[in-house]
Amino acid sequence: MTESSTQALRVVFMGTPDFALPALSGLVDAGYRIVGVLTRPDRRAGRGRRAAKPPIKAFAEEQGLSIFQPASLKRDAEAREQIASLAPDVIVVAAYGAFLPDDTLAVPRLGCLNIHPSLLPRHRGPSPVPSAILAGDEVTGVSVMLLDSGMDSGPILAQRPTPIGPLEYRSELTPRLFRMGAGLLIETLPGWASGEVKAQPQDDAAATITKLLDREDGRIDWTGSAQHVGRQIRAFDPWPGTHTMWRGKSLKILTATPSKSTPASRAAGEVVELTDGGIGVVTGDGVLELTTVQIESKRPAPVGEFVQGYRDFVGSRLDSL
Repeated sequence: MTESSTQALRVVFMGTPDFALPALSGLVDAGYRIVGVLTRPDRRAGRGRRAAKPPIKAFAEEQGLSIFQPASLKRDAEAREQIASLAPDVIVVAAYGAFLPDDTLAVPRLGCLNIHPSLLPRHRGPSPVPSAILAGDEVTGVSVMLLDSGMDSGPILAQRPTPIGPLEYRSELTPRLFRMGAGLLIETLPGWASGEVKAQPQDDAAATITKLLDREDGRIDWTGSAQHVGRQIRAFDPWPGTHTMWRGKSLKILTATPSKSTPASRAAGEVVELTDGGIGVVTGDGVLELTTVQIESKRPAPVGEFVQGYRDFVGSRLDSL
């Protein structure tokens, strides 16, 4: 596509969190004509319960773009009519946070393109990044796909793999994947518009499905392995977090790594001092070395500082499920 044809392409963008920003800013920088931005409604947050704008809305306001914030496209026929009236050639979706109704999917002639942070068909659904970390995947990636009425089941336009760092947390991997996805989208869109890029169907037989996370997913079972608990901590950062119980209070394990220490036979969940002076927790297979923890109603603290304030922590036992 030439620059003039890029500028002529009418784009509606749908996204909400900060890690969707590279996709929208990339489209703006590439000269696409953004005729509308859909994002989720403002949410009240903080002690004052003030309405907080989604990051995409704040950026769109700075760019002077038209903004729409329907509570539900499925239930809001007027919002769907507004989208249709914008006559987009393509709708680009990046972490919008809601399914698109069939009549909206049918609006753009080039379809609705979604940036999905996994190598589809692996890890379809709402939690692809934590699921990849929790599964111990060594490689993940991003997919630019054509949305259909299913859940991340549409044909794929382009994919790009990337290794998962051995100590990479979800809070680090998610924005990295969406930056990759933004770049892949900008590279792919001209070829898709010109017909040079062909969509390839997914292999449904190879699909894996992820679920929406809840707080209980972060509860630690110390009878599992140190490797698994370590992956759990990295996968569930920042939500739902990873926690255990100590002295009747919730104790969040914010950062930790499997240790090479092998103390004498101890019960799973027992807190031990390691030979290098660190603090670890015995698991069903190995020891997890703690780095940062947070006891209920207190601020996060390095484990060494925490032990100074709670002298009875070492030698105690943390509750499992």
